[in-house]
Amino acid sequence: MHGCFPLLVRLLQLIEQDQRERAPLETHVVLLGDYIDRGPQSRDVCELLHAMEGSAYFHCLKGNHEETMLKVLDGNRMALRFWLKYGGEETLLSWGLEPDMIERATLSEGGQWQLIEAFRAQVSPALAQWMRRLPSHHLHADYLFAHAGIRPRLRLEEQSDEDMLWIREPFLSSDARHPWRVVHGHSQCDSAEIFHNRIGIDTGAYRTGMLTAIGIEDDEAWPITAIA
Repeated sequence: MHGCFPLLVRLLQLIEQDQRERAPLETHVVLLGDYIDRGPQSRDVCELLHAMEGSAYFHCLKGNHEETMLKVLDGNRMALRFWLKYGGEETLLSWGLEPDMIERATLSEGGQWQLIEAFRAQVSPALAQWMRRLPSHHLHADYLFAHAGIRPRLRLEEQSDEDMLWIREPFLSSDARHPWRVVHGHSQCDSAEIFHNRIGIDTGAYRTGMLTAIGIEDDEAWPITAIA
């Protein structure tokens, strides 16, 4: 959802509406990570999802952008330089960091340390710990949810968090029948991609104004899309 807070709120409303229109069943919502960066309201998204912690029905997974933000909070300047090129600036602004401080971080090591310390001061310890606790995957019946996907032909216990957060190939082109149907984001598509072995739902909300979920019941899958 990349900081697209109004789209997230609208999508949650559409999910609730979809649920009301179907036979009553226990419904779980699995969020696939990348709550931050690129869009303007990363902090609002994170604070809303943090407030849902403890719910038995909402499951928040970690994305590669959350992993990068945590490395920055841990003082990794290389991660900071990478992050600033891939949406981190918008996240820093959403937490109240000044544009000139962000600019100085692109110019000097001292500016980078100053920015890291200022960011640490703005992010509450409780929210940072929530983010650190986010799991890399969620298994439910015959479906495996992971931010980016899996390494084909490996058992679940052999999968690495790095692959689940970052992988594209050979996962996307694999025709292997995995032990589970994998639901993932990370790799953008024009609309939900529904295949026999995977379902991709990243429709690039920050760029397209479309935030997509997938409803699942047994073997049936249907898209639910919020549009800006």
